[in-house]
Amino acid sequence: MAVQTVTVSILDRQYQVNCKPEEIDALKQSASFLDTKMREIKSAGSVLGLDRIAVMAALNIANDFLDQSRKTDDVVAAQAAEIASLTTKLDQALKRIKRDIVPGS
Repeated sequence: MAVQTVTVSILDRQYQVNCKPEEIDALKQSASFLDTKMREIKSAGSVLGLDRIAVMAALNIANDFLDQSRKTDDVVAAQAAEIASLTTKLDQALKRIKRDIVPGS
C-alpha cells in the first residue's frame, strides 16, 4: 500500500512522517493533541528542554490512557455481570414457563 509523507508541526518544529493516506487525518489529530499537551507543559515552566517536555507529555498521555483503560475494563466487567444476571433470570423464567406449559417436565 502506498504511503505519503505528511508534515506535522509540534512546538513550532516540523516533522516529516510517512503515513497511509487513510490514516492522515488521525495522524494530524494526534500531532495536534501532542502539540497542545507539550505547550501546556512548556507554559507551566517547570520543565525545560524539548526532550524533557516530550517525555512529560508522553507520561501524562500514557497515564490518561491507562486511567481510561481501567475505567473501560470496570464498565465492561459490570456489564458482563449484569448480562450474566439477566441470563440467569431469563433461564429461570423459561424453566417456569416450560413447567407450566408442559406439566411434569
